Amino acid sequence: MQVSTKFTIAIHLLVATEYFRKTRRVTSQFLAGSIGSNPVIVRNIMNQLRHAGLIEVKRGPGGITLTRPLSQITFLDVYNAVETNSADKLFRFHENPNPKCPVGGHIHEALDKDLHVIQDSFKAELASKNVGEVMQSVLKANGQVLR
Repeated sequence: MQVSTKFTIAIHLLVATEYFRKTRRVTSQFLAGSIGSNPVIVRNIMNQLRHAGLIEVKRGPGGITLTRPLSQITFLDVYNAVETNSADKLFRFHENPNPKCPVGGHIHEALDKDLHVIQDSFKAELASKNVGEVMQSVLKANGQVLR
């Protein structure tokens, strides 16, 4: 199982937006420099976060703003916003197991229950963490007062 880099880029984007909000206008170009990524990738992730209601984007001098405090944005919120190919199913099954094979004919029923339990646990763990915790770690690493 692998979560794409979009997840960590999105968290970086959210934390950087909060971190720099009082000192500069936060734009996709600026964030791309912080993230070390192409501005087009950053804009695509911003669009996903905007559609999920996590950020607002104002063209021109407005920049990017958060719609709620980072402590109210869970990792699950971010995951659901950007991992659109895997948000519903963490595990993808191979499409054509041979139904005549003693393994292929029963692999789904043998695995489905356990995979659902694992997926539910994964999502519960994501829901238990929030982006505000990441912000606190960044502030601490920079020797700044925790808010």
